[in-house]
Amino acid sequence: MPEGHSVHRHAKKLNELFADKNLEISSPQGRFASGAEVLNTRKFIKAKAHGKQLFAEFEGRSFLRIHLGIYGKWGFRNYSDNPPEPVGQVRLRITSETAVADLRGPTACEVLTSAEVRKITSRLGPDPLQPDPKKLKKQDFINRVSKSQVSIGQLLMNQEIIAGIGNVYRAELLFRAGLSPFTPGKEVSQEVLEKIWTDAQRLMKIGVKKGIMLTREDKLRGRPKVSDRYYVYKRQGLSCRECGGMVSIALMQARKLYWCPTCQA
Repeated sequence: MPEGHSVHRHAKKLNELFADKNLEISSPQGRFASGAEVLNTRKFIKAKAHGKQLFAEFEGRSFLRIHLGIYGKWGFRNYSDNPPEPVGQVRLRITSETAVADLRGPTACEVLTSAEVRKITSRLGPDPLQPDPKKLKKQDFINRVSKSQVSIGQLLMNQEIIAGIGNVYRAELLFRAGLSPFTPGKEVSQEVLEKIWTDAQRLMKIGVKKGIMLTREDKLRGRPKVSDRYYVYKRQGLSCRECGGMVSIALMQARKLYWCPTCQA
């Protein structure tokens, strides 16, 4: 499932291609036909991401909500003469005079009012990639975790605690913090929670810039191969890059959890 940095990249791309333009909105597959009819020919105002949710505002205060889920994927193409024919099961197609965006397989693709958008975002936790000049989002995250007896490994995957974190960032953030994923949230110190939040901001900004998840500072240059990008994610049974012990794997709420029992004792 795409994590928060990917959704922020999609919002940025949509804004670059379509901001302030009247667009043709269609549903070649047909499953979004009624929503496409509502938005068709309206001016695109701006797309914003909140965690794994994308909200695109159109003229008339109508909002397109997209949640990619496990299988959702965007495809962007520029063209000069005629837009390319849609390929496969395209749920949503956005077309301007020079570019087209095709969306396939999302979990959610719907038109909402501003009130409905607020209802959804009010349930979400703070997003590390959104501006936080007064540190209110960071403190909100700390408060939510500190009140819970649930393990920090579960809390980081809960979009109501922190929005945008998925399995990769969960594993890597906990390793970099030297924190066991099984530690109850209320037992994690404020200092460590501040470190996790700040680290999430840093790593996810790298993801937005590079278009890949990368959690090792020694690999910041270039585009390293997947096997070099992480400390513990998908490295079960291999030696820990720091201590030489074996990286472990377990299931936590039906999701694979990776950690080093020595470094994260």
